[in-house]
Amino acid sequence: MADPVPLSEEEFSRLSEFLYRRTGMVFNETKRYYVQRRVDDRMAATQATSFASYFARLRSDLNGEVEQFINAFTVNETYFYREEHQLSCLTENILAERLQVHRRGDTIRIWSNPCSTGEEPFSIALWLLENWPAVDSYDVEIIGSDIDTRALQAAEAGVFGKRALMRLSPELVARYFVQEGPDSWRIIEDLRSSVRFTPVNLMDPQEMRRHGRFDVVFCRNVLIYFDDASRRLAAENLFDSLAPGGFICLGHTESMSRISPLFQVRRFADAIVYQRPMEGAHG
Repeated sequence: MADPVPLSEEEFSRLSEFLYRRTGMVFNETKRYYVQRRVDDRMAATQATSFASYFARLRSDLNGEVEQFINAFTVNETYFYREEHQLSCLTENILAERLQVHRRGDTIRIWSNPCSTGEEPFSIALWLLENWPAVDSYDVEIIGSDIDTRALQAAEAGVFGKRALMRLSPELVARYFVQEGPDSWRIIEDLRSSVRFTPVNLMDPQEMRRHGRFDVVFCRNVLIYFDDASRRLAAENLFDSLAPGGFICLGHTESMSRISPLFQVRRFADAIVYQRPMEGAHG
Protein backbone atom coordinates (compact mmCIF):
# COMPACT_ATOMS: atom_id res chain seq x y z
CA MET A 1 0.00 0.00 0.00
CA ALA A 2 1.19 3.53 -0.74
CA ASP A 3 2.13 5.98 2.00
CA PRO A 4 -0.90 7.32 3.93
CA VAL A 5 -2.48 10.42 2.40
CA PRO A 6 -3.76 13.08 4.84
CA LEU A 7 -7.54 13.24 5.05
CA SER A 8 -9.11 16.16 3.25
CA GLU A 9 -11.53 18.38 5.17
CA GLU A 10 -14.47 16.66 3.50
CA GLU A 11 -13.11 13.17 4.27
CA PHE A 12 -12.42 14.08 7.89
CA SER A 13 -15.93 15.52 8.17
CA ARG A 14 -17.54 12.39 6.69
CA LEU A 15 -15.60 10.09 8.99
CA SER A 16 -16.36 12.20 12.06
CA GLU A 17 -20.06 12.23 11.15
CA PHE A 18 -20.03 8.45 10.66
CA LEU A 19 -18.45 7.92 14.08
CA TYR A 20 -20.83 10.37 15.70
CA ARG A 21 -23.93 8.68 14.29
CA ARG A 22 -22.72 5.25 15.37
CA THR A 23 -21.29 6.03 18.81
CA GLY A 24 -22.20 9.56 19.93
CA MET A 25 -18.48 10.37 20.24
CA VAL A 26 -17.41 13.76 18.90
CA PHE A 27 -14.10 14.17 17.05
CA ASN A 28 -13.48 17.75 15.95
CA GLU A 29 -10.45 19.39 14.29
CA THR A 30 -8.42 19.21 17.52
CA LYS A 31 -8.57 15.40 17.21
CA ARG A 32 -7.55 15.29 13.56
CA TYR A 33 -4.18 13.60 14.22
CA TYR A 34 -5.86 11.00 16.46
CA VAL A 35 -8.42 10.21 13.74
CA GLN A 36 -5.80 10.17 10.97
CA ARG A 37 -3.62 7.65 12.82
CA ARG A 38 -6.49 5.23 13.33
CA VAL A 39 -7.76 5.56 9.77
CA ASP A 40 -4.24 4.91 8.46
CA ASP A 41 -4.06 1.76 10.62
CA ARG A 42 -7.43 0.46 9.40
CA MET A 43 -6.62 1.24 5.75
CA ALA A 44 -3.35 -0.67 6.12
CA ALA A 45 -5.11 -3.60 7.84
CA THR A 46 -7.73 -3.83 5.06
CA GLN A 47 -5.24 -3.06 2.27
CA ALA A 48 -7.43 -0.21 1.08
CA THR A 49 -5.70 1.79 -1.66
CA SER A 50 -7.66 5.01 -1.15
CA PHE A 51 -9.89 6.70 1.37
CA ALA A 52 -12.83 6.31 -1.02
CA SER A 53 -12.39 2.53 -1.19
CA TYR A 54 -11.95 2.28 2.58
CA PHE A 55 -15.01 4.41 3.31
CA ALA A 56 -17.08 2.29 0.92
CA ARG A 57 -15.93 -0.78 2.83
CA LEU A 58 -16.85 0.90 6.11
CA ARG A 59 -20.30 1.97 4.96
CA SER A 60 -21.12 -1.51 3.68
CA ASP A 61 -19.63 -3.07 6.86
CA LEU A 62 -17.59 -5.49 4.76
CA ASN A 63 -16.15 -8.24 7.00
CA GLY A 64 -17.41 -6.45 10.11
CA GLU A 65 -15.30 -3.35 9.45
CA VAL A 66 -17.61 -1.05 11.46
CA GLU A 67 -16.83 -3.00 14.64
CA GLN A 68 -13.08 -2.90 13.93
CA PHE A 69 -13.25 0.82 13.16
CA ILE A 70 -15.11 1.66 16.37
CA ASN A 71 -12.73 -0.54 18.39
CA ALA A 72 -9.84 1.58 17.08
CA PHE A 73 -11.37 4.74 18.56
CA THR A 74 -12.28 3.63 22.07
CA VAL A 75 -10.15 4.51 25.08
CA ASN A 76 -9.52 1.73 27.61
CA GLU A 77 -7.46 3.43 30.32
CA THR A 78 -8.47 1.90 33.65
CA TYR A 79 -7.29 0.00 36.73
CA PHE A 80 -8.69 -1.81 39.76
CA TYR A 81 -10.36 0.28 42.50
CA ARG A 82 -10.44 3.40 40.35
CA GLU A 83 -12.53 6.09 42.08
CA GLU A 84 -12.66 3.89 45.17
CA HIS A 85 -14.87 6.40 46.98
CA GLN A 86 -17.77 5.31 44.77
CA LEU A 87 -17.25 1.67 45.74
CA SER A 88 -17.36 2.76 49.37
CA CYS A 89 -20.58 4.66 48.67
CA LEU A 90 -21.98 1.53 47.02
CA THR A 91 -21.62 -0.59 50.16
CA GLU A 92 -22.20 2.17 52.73
CA ASN A 93 -25.24 3.89 51.21
CA ILE A 94 -26.53 2.77 47.82
CA LEU A 95 -27.07 -0.91 48.56
CA ALA A 96 -28.60 -0.11 51.95
CA GLU A 97 -31.29 1.84 50.11
CA ARG A 98 -31.80 -0.81 47.45
CA LEU A 99 -32.27 -3.48 50.13
CA GLN A 100 -35.38 -1.62 51.24
CA VAL A 101 -37.07 -2.84 48.04
CA HIS A 102 -35.39 -6.25 47.94
CA ARG A 103 -35.93 -9.29 50.12
CA ARG A 104 -33.30 -11.76 51.23
CA GLY A 105 -32.44 -14.00 48.28
CA ASP A 106 -33.51 -11.43 45.67
CA THR A 107 -31.24 -10.55 42.75
CA ILE A 108 -29.27 -7.29 43.00
CA ARG A 109 -28.31 -6.18 39.49
CA ILE A 110 -25.23 -4.01 38.87
CA TRP A 111 -24.14 -2.83 35.41
CA SER A 112 -20.70 -1.56 34.47
CA ASN A 113 -21.26 0.21 31.15
CA PRO A 114 -18.83 0.85 29.57
CA CYS A 115 -16.63 -1.73 31.31
CA SER A 116 -13.51 -1.48 29.14
CA THR A 117 -11.13 -4.43 29.80
CA GLY A 118 -12.94 -5.57 32.94
CA GLU A 119 -11.16 -3.83 35.80
CA GLU A 120 -14.31 -2.00 36.93
CA PRO A 121 -16.83 -4.88 37.10
CA PHE A 122 -14.23 -7.15 38.68
CA SER A 123 -13.43 -4.36 41.17
CA ILE A 124 -17.12 -4.22 42.09
CA ALA A 125 -17.23 -8.00 42.64
CA LEU A 126 -14.02 -7.96 44.68
CA TRP A 127 -15.12 -4.95 46.74
CA LEU A 128 -18.46 -6.55 47.59
CA LEU A 129 -16.76 -9.76 48.73
CA GLU A 130 -14.39 -7.79 50.95
CA ASN A 131 -16.64 -4.99 52.22
CA TRP A 132 -20.31 -5.98 52.12
CA PRO A 133 -21.33 -8.41 54.89
CA ALA A 134 -24.71 -9.09 53.22
CA VAL A 135 -23.11 -10.34 50.00
CA ASP A 136 -24.03 -13.98 50.64
CA SER A 137 -27.66 -13.16 51.45
CA TYR A 138 -28.45 -11.95 47.93
CA ASP A 139 -27.94 -13.11 44.38
CA VAL A 140 -25.66 -10.39 42.99
CA GLU A 141 -25.61 -10.17 39.20
CA ILE A 142 -22.81 -8.07 37.73
CA ILE A 143 -22.76 -7.37 33.99
CA GLY A 144 -19.97 -5.61 32.13
CA SER A 145 -20.79 -4.08 28.74
CA ASP A 146 -18.83 -2.10 26.18
CA ILE A 147 -18.99 -1.09 22.53
CA ASP A 148 -15.36 -2.26 22.07
CA THR A 149 -15.42 -5.99 21.35
CA ARG A 150 -11.65 -6.36 21.77
CA ALA A 151 -11.89 -4.88 25.25
CA LEU A 152 -14.64 -7.38 26.08
CA GLN A 153 -12.46 -10.28 24.94
CA ALA A 154 -9.68 -9.06 27.21
CA ALA A 155 -12.17 -8.68 30.08
CA GLU A 156 -13.40 -12.24 29.65
CA ALA A 157 -9.82 -13.55 29.70
CA GLY A 158 -9.30 -11.83 33.06
CA VAL A 159 -5.54 -11.33 32.72
CA PHE A 160 -4.07 -8.05 34.00
CA GLY A 161 -0.70 -6.33 34.20
CA LYS A 162 1.05 -4.66 37.11
CA ARG A 163 -0.37 -1.22 36.40
CA ALA A 164 -3.96 -2.47 36.52
CA LEU A 165 -3.34 -3.90 40.00
CA MET A 166 -1.39 -0.94 41.42
CA ARG A 167 -4.18 0.14 43.82
CA LEU A 168 -4.69 -3.35 45.29
CA SER A 169 -2.80 -4.54 48.37
CA PRO A 170 -0.45 -7.51 47.96
CA GLU A 171 -2.87 -9.47 50.18
CA LEU A 172 -5.78 -8.87 47.80
CA VAL A 173 -3.67 -9.75 44.78
CA ALA A 174 -2.55 -12.98 46.45
CA ARG A 175 -6.14 -13.87 47.41
CA TYR A 176 -7.87 -13.16 44.10
CA PHE A 177 -5.21 -13.53 41.38
CA VAL A 178 -2.82 -16.18 40.11
CA GLN A 179 0.49 -14.92 38.72
CA GLU A 180 1.09 -16.20 35.20
CA GLY A 181 4.22 -14.28 34.24
CA PRO A 182 6.56 -11.50 35.41
CA ASP A 183 3.88 -8.87 34.68
CA SER A 184 0.74 -10.95 34.27
CA TRP A 185 -1.92 -12.01 36.77
CA ARG A 186 -5.15 -13.92 36.04
CA ILE A 187 -8.18 -13.32 38.25
CA ILE A 188 -9.36 -16.51 39.99
CA GLU A 189 -12.14 -18.51 38.32
CA ASP A 190 -14.72 -17.88 41.08
CA LEU A 191 -14.42 -14.13 40.56
CA ARG A 192 -14.14 -14.37 36.78
CA SER A 193 -17.35 -16.37 36.54
CA SER A 194 -19.21 -13.87 38.74
CA VAL A 195 -19.24 -11.25 35.95
CA ARG A 196 -20.98 -11.64 32.58
CA PHE A 197 -19.78 -9.57 29.61
CA THR A 198 -21.91 -8.36 26.69
CA PRO A 199 -21.48 -5.87 23.84
CA VAL A 200 -23.71 -2.78 23.98
CA ASN A 201 -23.90 0.68 22.46
CA LEU A 202 -25.01 3.37 24.92
CA MET A 203 -26.64 5.25 22.06
CA ASP A 204 -28.88 2.36 21.00
CA PRO A 205 -32.13 2.26 23.04
CA GLN A 206 -33.03 -1.25 21.89
CA GLU A 207 -29.63 -2.69 22.79
CA MET A 208 -29.77 -1.01 26.18
CA ARG A 209 -33.35 -2.15 26.86
CA ARG A 210 -32.46 -5.76 26.08
CA HIS A 211 -30.42 -5.95 29.29
CA GLY A 212 -33.36 -5.14 31.55
CA ARG A 213 -33.42 -2.93 34.66
CA PHE A 214 -30.60 -2.47 37.15
CA ASP A 215 -30.25 -1.40 40.78
CA VAL A 216 -26.96 0.36 40.10
CA VAL A 217 -25.22 1.47 36.90
CA PHE A 218 -21.60 2.59 36.74
CA CYS A 219 -21.17 4.72 33.61
CA ARG A 220 -17.88 6.50 34.15
CA ASN A 221 -15.73 8.67 31.91
CA VAL A 222 -17.54 8.12 28.62
CA LEU A 223 -20.04 11.01 28.44
CA ILE A 224 -17.09 13.43 28.27
CA TYR A 225 -16.57 12.25 24.67
CA PHE A 226 -20.16 13.13 23.69
CA ASP A 227 -21.77 16.38 22.66
CA ASP A 228 -24.88 17.73 24.43
CA ALA A 229 -27.37 15.94 22.17
CA SER A 230 -25.60 12.58 22.54
CA ARG A 231 -25.32 13.03 26.30
CA ARG A 232 -29.05 13.65 26.59
CA LEU A 233 -29.86 10.53 24.55
CA ALA A 234 -27.42 8.44 26.59
CA ALA A 235 -28.95 9.83 29.81
CA GLU A 236 -32.45 8.83 28.66
CA ASN A 237 -31.22 5.32 27.80
CA LEU A 238 -29.49 5.02 31.17
CA PHE A 239 -32.60 6.28 32.98
CA ASP A 240 -34.65 3.56 31.28
CA SER A 241 -32.04 0.98 32.33
CA LEU A 242 -32.53 1.75 36.03
CA ALA A 243 -35.19 0.24 38.24
CA PRO A 244 -37.26 2.92 40.01
CA GLY A 245 -35.05 4.16 42.85
CA GLY A 246 -31.93 2.82 41.11
CA PHE A 247 -28.63 4.71 41.11
CA ILE A 248 -26.08 5.76 38.52
CA CYS A 249 -22.43 6.61 39.22
CA LEU A 250 -20.58 8.85 36.75
CA GLY A 251 -16.90 9.81 36.49
CA HIS A 252 -15.68 12.54 38.85
CA THR A 253 -15.56 15.17 36.07
CA GLU A 254 -19.10 14.38 34.88
CA SER A 255 -22.36 15.78 36.20
CA MET A 256 -25.79 14.42 35.32
CA SER A 257 -27.32 17.69 36.59
CA ARG A 258 -25.86 19.47 33.55
CA ILE A 259 -27.17 16.79 31.18
CA SER A 260 -30.66 15.74 32.18
CA PRO A 261 -33.43 16.73 34.63
CA LEU A 262 -34.62 13.13 34.89
CA PHE A 263 -32.42 12.21 37.84
CA GLN A 264 -32.32 13.26 41.49
CA VAL A 265 -28.93 14.31 42.85
CA ARG A 266 -27.94 12.29 45.94
CA ARG A 267 -25.06 13.54 48.05
CA PHE A 268 -23.55 10.91 50.31
CA ALA A 269 -20.44 11.13 52.49
CA ASP A 270 -18.26 9.37 49.93
CA ALA A 271 -19.74 10.41 46.58
CA ILE A 272 -22.33 12.36 44.63
CA VAL A 273 -24.50 9.95 42.65
CA TYR A 274 -27.75 10.19 40.70
CA GLN A 275 -31.03 8.39 41.28
CA ARG A 276 -34.05 7.49 39.21
CA PRO A 277 -36.96 8.70 41.35
CA MET A 278 -39.25 6.11 42.94
CA GLU A 279 -42.43 8.13 42.57
CA GLY A 280 -44.13 8.49 39.22
CA ALA A 281 -41.68 6.13 37.53
CA HIS A 282 -43.19 4.82 34.33
CA GLY A 283 -43.01 1.29 32.98
